[in-house]
Amino acid sequence: MDTRDDTAKLNRRSFLKTSTAAAGAAIIGAGKGAQKTTYAADGYDHRNERPERMQYRKLGRTNFMCSALVFGCGSALSDGKSVRLLERAYEQGVNHFDVGRTYKGSEAAMAPFLKRHRGDIWITSKAPVRTAEELGPDDPLTVDYAKGAMRYWEQQLDDSLKALDTDYVDAYYLMGVNHAGLLKSEETATAFLKAKEAGKVGHFGISTHERAQECLEAAIEAGWYSLAMIGITPAGWYDYRDLQLRKGTLNLKQLRPLLDQAREAGIGLVGMKAALHIALNARGRTGGEGEKQKVSATAVFDEHYDEKFLQAPLSPFQRSYAYVLENGLDVVNSDMHNFKHFEENLVAARTSHEYFA
Repeated sequence: MDTRDDTAKLNRRSFLKTSTAAAGAAIIGAGKGAQKTTYAADGYDHRNERPERMQYRKLGRTNFMCSALVFGCGSALSDGKSVRLLERAYEQGVNHFDVGRTYKGSEAAMAPFLKRHRGDIWITSKAPVRTAEELGPDDPLTVDYAKGAMRYWEQQLDDSLKALDTDYVDAYYLMGVNHAGLLKSEETATAFLKAKEAGKVGHFGISTHERAQECLEAAIEAGWYSLAMIGITPAGWYDYRDLQLRKGTLNLKQLRPLLDQAREAGIGLVGMKAALHIALNARGRTGGEGEKQKVSATAVFDEHYDEKFLQAPLSPFQRSYAYVLENGLDVVNSDMHNFKHFEENLVAARTSHEYFA
């Protein structure tokens, strides 16, 4: 990249840290999506809390008390499917709903629910960064690429707001990002600051399941991210591109120091793909060496559990969610398509603390 004025960089980074840390109680947005974030006497943002039905955790510097289970609405709501699940989730204390620009129709399907419960729920969406230029994760980052990528992201944010029929989202992610340099670039910081000052978004995040460790480390270094949605399992990093655990990954407990470092940097940690490897293994769809090994679906992560936890009255899916919730993650995101799937995940999110001292 070109040479920049270091003082300007530091000033901008300092401003971003301050603005994301001090969420305030100001009106954000002026129209149909106007949102007033009101913090309680304890300094936290409380929404739709039903502690008898759900656990809640502080989500990084947002100070939002988030339900342990995040409703992933991407493919679940694509083309208007599974909308009926939203009210059920709300009734059970879920207060964080996550959609995505790449899932056809999901944001538009979310819009009526958002309008009914605006102020009682957190809404996030996300979009990838794209340009005509191909950029590998290890390729040098150019100024032109970074500017083009963030122009695309800014347009996608505007399209998301239009589809959601709102002027504001609580957070917006860089989706599927795998280039650490882009995460730390001045162009990325500028795009976020511009969107925040315009009242379009409260917080900035990354969503990644490829080179997630490198991206999380970059987010920590950058200092302006409030959230990281990461593909991770009890066995460690999960690469959705390859449909398998990342080769040579440390397990979740071994990754705990890095996760704690991210949390100390103000980043709320949202897990995703925590149980996908179980489902794909059961269907014989795991990538790479998984096809040759193909262990029982019930035993995919068993080597990482102690005997007491293995005896818990949980399904393999519930066990994976409960484990990640109690071993380094703040909350877990699941893309749920039916009531059975939701109820199963609800039990794991509600009871995970019971199995770990």
